[in-house]
Amino acid sequence: MKSIFDEFTYKEVVERFNQLSPESEGSWGKMSVGQMLWHCQIFVKAAIKNKKYDKRGNPIIRWFFKKSMYSDKPWRKNLPTTPFAKAKEEKEFEVEHKKLLELINELYALRDRTDWNAHPIFGDFTPEQWGKLEYKHLDHHLRQFGV
Repeated sequence: MKSIFDEFTYKEVVERFNQLSPESEGSWGKMSVGQMLWHCQIFVKAAIKNKKYDKRGNPIIRWFFKKSMYSDKPWRKNLPTTPFAKAKEEKEFEVEHKKLLELINELYALRDRTDWNAHPIFGDFTPEQWGKLEYKHLDHHLRQFGV
């Protein structure tokens, strides 16, 4: 399984995001490319901030889905997202693209961090699992937009 903390994979992800344009259209889902870029930022920020959360999410959701978060099997199309990660209005491509690439760079720079707090929904992850999860989420949306 690929990890965003691997140099080759990190460079591949950045290159793929640079293939997007304001005209990129998703092959599934309802998000525009600008909304997708904004959406991805939320989860990269969660990893970077390494914040402690009072709640650990729904234990049933964790039990059913946690292993799929960092497994080799691609996520299926049209997965629902948590309401706080849904863009309610259109987002400007150039602004969101720049912000996301900066966050991906910042996340990669933290690749040697050993102290990671729990994911706000899925609970505890090892550093290796965090790297795989972040790659898998970004890859899912890049595939959604055909890159």
